[in-house]
Amino acid sequence: MSSAERHRGRHPADEELFGAEAAPAVRQAVADLSWLLSRGYAMNSAVKLVGDRHQLRERQRLAASRAACADAARERRARQHLPAEALRGRAVMVDGFNLLVSLEAALSGGVLLRCRDDCLRDMSSVHGSYHAVAETDTAVVLAGSRLKELGAASVHWLLDKPVSNSGRLATCLRELAEEHGWPWTVEAVFNPDAALIAARETVVVSADAMVIDGSACWYNLAADLILGGRCGPAWVMELGQ
Repeated sequence: MSSAERHRGRHPADEELFGAEAAPAVRQAVADLSWLLSRGYAMNSAVKLVGDRHQLRERQRLAASRAACADAARERRARQHLPAEALRGRAVMVDGFNLLVSLEAALSGGVLLRCRDDCLRDMSSVHGSYHAVAETDTAVVLAGSRLKELGAASVHWLLDKPVSNSGRLATCLRELAEEHGWPWTVEAVFNPDAALIAARETVVVSADAMVIDGSACWYNLAADLILGGRCGPAWVMELGQ
């Protein structure tokens, strides 16, 4: 895919918003927000309460909302998460945009949030339109090589059909799979989240909270690759403690 040398890197304000000086306030906001969510508070009202208390900027509030979760959700996600060795011989379904955007961000120096449920989540957003970046092919190859190493029997990628350029990305995925001999199928569907949740016998690869909450079992491939050093020296902000 043509990337025109775009990158999925850091926002111009991220050094200020997520640097060493700002980190303690964001980290405490995640802890406070998780406490409120554990006691039944709605996300929007809890984010406003916590964000106002800690005087967080809008992007910091978004980060806190992505990193926080209720105690029950954290425990459920941990129970449903599979160890790496459990992927051998299994069918895998990949939440395509969710995985690739995080890997692209890691490869290009964007901030990654290590969340309370141990997922790594990026601060990028597709917003109805996806554009390949300079790191896209590398991200795909990293994911494919690791899934082969883990022994996945088959891999089915799901992309969000309404997102522009999903067809072009699907073509890129098929071409790279053919080049490397990977047993992949790729599909663009109108509601990939529903399809991922419905795949009860399949290992789901995603860090989307709604998807992993609804899945029978899932694997944290983005964290595997990024924390394992396969994306280089990524910028990971620890917010899970």
